[in-house]
Amino acid sequence: MNKIFLIIQREFMTRVRKKSFIIITLLSPLFFAAIAVLPSYLASLEVTEVRTVAVIDNTGAYTNVIPSTEYIKITYLKDTQGDIVKRNLDEAGYYALLVIDSTKNAYQPALTLFSPKQPAIDVMQHLENTLEKEIETRKLKGYNIDNLDKIMADVKTKVSIKSLKISKSGEEKESSTIVAMAIAYIMSLLMYMMVLITGQQVMVGVIEEKSNRVVEVIISSVKPFQMMTGKIFGMASVSILQIIIWVVMTAALAGVGINILNQKMAVKPTTEQMQTMAQASPEAAQALEAVSQGTNDGNNIMAALLNQNFALLIGGFLFYFLFGYLLYAAMFAAVGSAVENITDTQQLTLPITLPLILAIIVMISGIKSPDGPLAFWFSMIPFTSPVIMLTRLPFGVPAWQLALSASILVATFVLIIWLAAKIYRVGILMYGKKYTWKEMIKWINYKA
Repeated sequence: MNKIFLIIQREFMTRVRKKSFIIITLLSPLFFAAIAVLPSYLASLEVTEVRTVAVIDNTGAYTNVIPSTEYIKITYLKDTQGDIVKRNLDEAGYYALLVIDSTKNAYQPALTLFSPKQPAIDVMQHLENTLEKEIETRKLKGYNIDNLDKIMADVKTKVSIKSLKISKSGEEKESSTIVAMAIAYIMSLLMYMMVLITGQQVMVGVIEEKSNRVVEVIISSVKPFQMMTGKIFGMASVSILQIIIWVVMTAALAGVGINILNQKMAVKPTTEQMQTMAQASPEAAQALEAVSQGTNDGNNIMAALLNQNFALLIGGFLFYFLFGYLLYAAMFAAVGSAVENITDTQQLTLPITLPLILAIIVMISGIKSPDGPLAFWFSMIPFTSPVIMLTRLPFGVPAWQLALSASILVATFVLIIWLAAKIYRVGILMYGKKYTWKEMIKWINYKA
């Protein structure tokens, strides 16, 4: 046991002292935090470039229908040929040309936008949404209904269901399916990447030591099983340390970024402001109400996020990462011991990576139906449970299912590392031949 500890210490200190480990460990949280904050920040940025769209209405029915905005200017052209304008858009200072032509359907004109480059999405949305609402209004007016505008305003309703999770003791906590789905997706995908990457690192490390003949020196002092176990647990401790640093730093950086962004974007009108705006402009009041509703939705999501059982989530992630990694690392180590260079591993690693790929496919179904039979059985299978159980965990998993899944995973790990050690002890000292899984399985029956 002391020899295994020494190997663990050697693997840990060797990898922690590498510049690549330090750089990746410190820079990755910046990348993760940027992924969390940047989309919201970029979405909040407004395009300040003024773009002028020329409109030629050949129907005569949609003149002056499309309004200008702060950054999108609409110019209607009369007595002008579209062919001449569209060939000289840049010279005329136009961003694009919209041509409205008649069709057999009086309410469905033919709309064509000409532009020297791909039009921006905000320009397309402004033109499409405005004309869509105009056409809908004209169709409704065709029914000759009195006070149609007032009726439509009264009918328009937004439904928002508040989700509360109630415990057996009757305690109610705010929850959110969106938050649970996001956490499930992030945790499962991170588990898949970490297990696959770190498992392959074990294989590469074994191949390097075998090709450099370093292993022959080490084998003279320790047993192959001790060496493989020490290497696997040593790299596991490095990965767990790295994950802890990533979680703490990413949470801190993302928290600061989100707080700054919220302060910058926070707009919550008071009741007096709403009343004043409603008297001056109903449309402006509706816009302010929408902003206020958006702020409330953001607060509800934050409350649901804070109500998550982080002890269970973090503990579950560390447990399933540790044993999922150990399970796959043992198999990767066995493969690494049977080859002399990385190019010979492709055929041998395919059966190992297939369950992980299958787990990612099942993950989508697990997020949609975490208590369904597919998610349940794949959360019990030890080769997929590290990913699928984390998919189910944010939605709540019965204690017996969690205990059963964990027990099966641990028992399978013990079996796999015992079998992998038998392959490792034979393959680590063999050279000059490519081996298959069939031949490697025969090594299991060799007597020590």
